[in-house]
Amino acid sequence: MPDLMNRDQFRTALERAIQGKSANKSPFSIAWATGKLSRAHLARWAENHYHYVGPFADYLGYIYARTPDHMTEAKDFLLSNMYEEEIGGDRHTDLLIRFAEACGTTRARVSDPDNMSATTRGLQSWCYAVAMREDPVVAVAGLVVGLESQVPSIYRKQTPTLRDKYKFTDEEVEFFDLHIVSDEIHGERGYQIVLQHATTPEMQQRCLKICEVGAQMRLLYTTALYNDYVAQDIPLSELMAAEAKVAQPAVATA
Repeated sequence: MPDLMNRDQFRTALERAIQGKSANKSPFSIAWATGKLSRAHLARWAENHYHYVGPFADYLGYIYARTPDHMTEAKDFLLSNMYEEEIGGDRHTDLLIRFAEACGTTRARVSDPDNMSATTRGLQSWCYAVAMREDPVVAVAGLVVGLESQVPSIYRKQTPTLRDKYKFTDEEVEFFDLHIVSDEIHGERGYQIVLQHATTPEMQQRCLKICEVGAQMRLLYTTALYNDYVAQDIPLSELMAAEAKVAQPAVATA
């Protein structure tokens, strides 16, 4: 068993557990960021994403119920996160449905579980299993650090394209703007809970492993969206070429 890491070492290890597995690297994310997707493709994303993030307050509720009373700051965080998802201002799922409708699908299709892929169903089931079975600190590591903390970096690449390429209005993309801000705060608070309460080498290793698995699950889920809905329309070679073009540095002209 490795030695107990100090907070700085553990923070670095948590970040490294996610690096290289970000959903930004999936073909679907690349197609989105480079403006290759159609609105129909984005509608399929929304129909799936609803069933992953829609129960997020439920996941947190299961963790909250098993969090010891002495972890006051963790319980406060979980409650406030649930409040933001379900009550504070517009419900996050309603904002997602607003975007979905702008893509051409309907509230009924979005909320129908028959319209999510098997991989999305697997991600949702994994989230429930982590929330209900893992130690609360480990569950926070998996769901908040491993999954939720990725969101700002993903949406910062995708949201400008929604405005510039697809011409969605500010109201239609509010779901993304909101999560760029809120999930950055949530992710950091998740990190602090894990850093404070994972106080043994065994617990630290469990948190590292579940962060890695969480990142893998989101990458798998996002890659499956490409395979299930986009691959027949946009070959992978076309996406790689588009990404390489975007990554090329601008050449100065006289």
